Amino acid sequence: MVYRTVLALAASASLVAAGPCDIYASGGTPCVAAHSTTRALYNNYSGSLYQVLRGSDNATTDIRPQSAGGIADSATQDNFCNGSTCLISIIYDQSGRGNHLTQAPPGGAASGPNVNGYDYLSGALGAPVALNGQTVYGVFISPMSGYRNNNPSGTATGDGEEGMYAIFLDTGNGHMEALYFGTGDGSGRGTGSGSGPWIMADLENGLFTGVDPISNPANPTINHRFVTATLKGRPNQWAIRGGDSTTGSLDTLYSGVRPANGYNPMSKEGAIILGIGGDNSNRAQGTFYEGVMTSGYPSDETENSVQANIVAAKYAANAALLKSGPTINVGSRVSLRVTTPGYDTRYIAHTGADVNTQVVSSSSDSGLRQRASWVIRVGLGNSACYSFESVDTPGSFMRHSNYAIVVNANDGSKIFAEDATYCPQAGINGQGTSFRSWSYPARYFRHYNALLYIAGNSGPHEFDNPAVFNDDVSFVVSSSFA
Repeated sequence: MVYRTVLALAASASLVAAGPCDIYASGGTPCVAAHSTTRALYNNYSGSLYQVLRGSDNATTDIRPQSAGGIADSATQDNFCNGSTCLISIIYDQSGRGNHLTQAPPGGAASGPNVNGYDYLSGALGAPVALNGQTVYGVFISPMSGYRNNNPSGTATGDGEEGMYAIFLDTGNGHMEALYFGTGDGSGRGTGSGSGPWIMADLENGLFTGVDPISNPANPTINHRFVTATLKGRPNQWAIRGGDSTTGSLDTLYSGVRPANGYNPMSKEGAIILGIGGDNSNRAQGTFYEGVMTSGYPSDETENSVQANIVAAKYAANAALLKSGPTINVGSRVSLRVTTPGYDTRYIAHTGADVNTQVVSSSSDSGLRQRASWVIRVGLGNSACYSFESVDTPGSFMRHSNYAIVVNANDGSKIFAEDATYCPQAGINGQGTSFRSWSYPARYFRHYNALLYIAGNSGPHEFDNPAVFNDDVSFVVSSSFA
């Protein structure tokens, strides 16, 4: 039994008298696992929510609620991580059973450069969100990252009853029962009405929106910014419910018998995973804020009360945090200077489509000075951030493609807009400005071997090398050469 963060799913914040796990307990279906980086899930919980690992010295610290039952003390993280990068190294279980989530070990279906190694940890700044007006941090799962607990206590096994909700692995049919929010696996199986995304159940070897393995017209496309999803199962009975985490109630998307061909009875194995499959398939991307697993099959009334608690939490996008660096005037022309010692005469420029760093000065030829100059535009993918238009190639922007920064003409697509959008923050090494990718928010502009990438500190690629990372992702913004 698992819950799986595949695309962004959001849930609640316990700012009313009872937290979600108090509500589940009062309904006779207590939490046996409770994970959140945004807040306490019990009204009296004051223990650690999660641990962060600092990139500059590998020191760690635990983040707790501001008060018992309250939201995360994000100021502790901000102070601890100031001048460096941080990763989320542990997501603690609040149920008291010790079902903590840590870095997922190797698995057969992992892909990418780290195929035979541990999955990567999520960046601690990757998913800022406002909770009742205060900034807290979710868990942004990028491809090749994930968390797991293979030896939990109290989770359902076999055909045992369970429930779960989340804010949004392979051992044979029916070996898992996981929440999935997305557009499917490309096989055409497990769809609802419209083009998706849909709330689905991953029952191992199949995504299901209902009993039919192909389609359930009653399961609609969901476009809410924050989505509450619930899944519950018992012998030959399971249900999916969901709704907008910011308003309204839950809708029942399916309730009935289990699919045939190995899914009744179930053979759940009890593990808990986040962002990956049971076989460590690790190409998922999304954001997780909180989730629980229960013992027993929760009633609709209990889930409705949890949804009311979620709505009262007032989850909202945190646009203010996106532009937390020095002010950059839209429409201005700028050049971006490297701050890494020994390379600080180099600026971000481009040669054809390739974005690189080159030594540039006022005496450089006019062509190079133009190629090292950029026009600041309102972010194509998010107006709270910025995009960089090439001075010498109007209509072309810096965007990332396979992690490399390139200059391409704007094709008007959604993916181009998102890949060409970057959010500034104060320079991580204390100088200038660092720029985070909007679509991969744990990754920053980084120069490496004279080329530019979106890079993470300690990720799967050579350009994710933690050595001098803080210097390599910090740039001084100055008036342009052209």
